[in-house]
Amino acid sequence: QSPFSPNLFITPLLYLPMLKISTDFKRGTVSLKITDLDDLWYLSQIIEEQDYLTGITTRKIKLGSDDNASIIKKTFKVTIDVEKVDLAAEELRVNGTIIIGPDDIPQGSYQSISLTIGDECTIQKAEWPLHLQEQLDQASQKKYCYLLCLFDRDDAILALTKKSGFEVLVKTAGEVTKKNQAITIKKEFYQELEELLQEYNTRFQPQTIIIASPAFYKEDLANRIKNPDLKKKLVLTTASDVSERSLEEVMRRPELNEILKDSRLREEQILLEALLSAINTEGLAVYGRADVERATLAGAVKIILLTDQFIAKQKEEGTFKETNDILKLASKNQAKIHILSIQNNAGKRLEGLSGIAALLRYKLEW
Repeated sequence: QSPFSPNLFITPLLYLPMLKISTDFKRGTVSLKITDLDDLWYLSQIIEEQDYLTGITTRKIKLGSDDNASIIKKTFKVTIDVEKVDLAAEELRVNGTIIIGPDDIPQGSYQSISLTIGDECTIQKAEWPLHLQEQLDQASQKKYCYLLCLFDRDDAILALTKKSGFEVLVKTAGEVTKKNQAITIKKEFYQELEELLQEYNTRFQPQTIIIASPAFYKEDLANRIKNPDLKKKLVLTTASDVSERSLEEVMRRPELNEILKDSRLREEQILLEALLSAINTEGLAVYGRADVERATLAGAVKIILLTDQFIAKQKEEGTFKETNDILKLASKNQAKIHILSIQNNAGKRLEGLSGIAALLRYKLEW
């Protein structure tokens, strides 16, 4: 029996940039097609309260009188005035009131639009601030995914990089044998790892496959692999242990700088490390909304980092307009905006610093 216990998340190969069908920022409309699950995260940041969202939805309709009534599901196109946005594992649910719909659906009634892979939608805003245009551009750029395989003599974990961190594909515990008091890995364990790497390479087409382990195990596995398409993607590095925490550590390994230059996840990790260094030693960073606002008004901000959870809290409290004004002013001053997901370590650490921070062009004397 295989020691591998796959996670429930196994999707077909589909890792393309979100398709912008049309954009007209002057009129405030953008039409999109969702091509992978990361797009849902981006849209959860882009779609806001009081936006108009147009998409396809379904609704139960009652036909006939009470005695002979029947319930059918009707599929139709509708435009809603957005009130709430909820992101689930494989679906973005947007709720609001109908402003445009079929004649037999009352305007002003509540309706939800559920968005997932393959769906198209149109977003209309009174204004598209620069930081949201940048988010849209990020989602529409080519996406690079990386397959990581961390293992030692006992355990293995395989994961795929995502915008919101890592998706663990499989975890396992291997069986080891002792030979002349030395610990070795059974050939079957290597074989199963190789087969999984081949399967995930075919399914997800990762840019690079990173094999990491303590000691010499990574070299042993790499030497077993003969498939040329698989072998050319392999990069070997060191992992201190086999855990989800070590996935983050591997992505920060200095020898992977060039290999992972297109990884947005790694970019966010590096930005967070730069922020912490600037706070601790250089005085070229601030955190907290008040200090970020002061630095922005002074024209000193180079990069603003904030978390999706910070934005969500601000919206719930009705104070996001002030933060949005800060972001718009920073963008006009050529500052870059990065929204980090708290699903990954960089976002969690930033959330511990109030959820918003800025790297500065020069020190400020307050």
